[in-house]
Amino acid sequence: MQVLGVRARGFCMWLRYAALAAMVVAASGCVQERVVHERRPVQHEYVDVVAPQPPPVQVIEVEPAVREGYIWSRGYWRWEGGRYVAVHGHWEPVRQGYRYVHPHWVQRNDGYHWQIGGWVR
Repeated sequence: MQVLGVRARGFCMWLRYAALAAMVVAASGCVQERVVHERRPVQHEYVDVVAPQPPPVQVIEVEPAVREGYIWSRGYWRWEGGRYVAVHGHWEPVRQGYRYVHPHWVQRNDGYHWQIGGWVR
């Protein structure tokens, strides 16, 4: 009798796995991947940062040796929480046909305005 009980339990377990596999296969046919090719214009957010006092002269850092295919974007001062915070430089991959403008501050009548750096033609 115990031999039959072990076989019966094994068969029930096999039956459960078979039913689970069948449900997974059946449910996978219900999923449909939807590809949407929607082109929206890129939204560029512009925030004018104006600091009331001039930034410190420069961020003190050692400029690394020249690296082929890259340009060193030197460090700058960012205005945050009512004070200047140093941001250290980083490498930018060179883009053919473009020139790199470093981030900088420009003095105007109402204070110092932040000019974001980047590649320009």
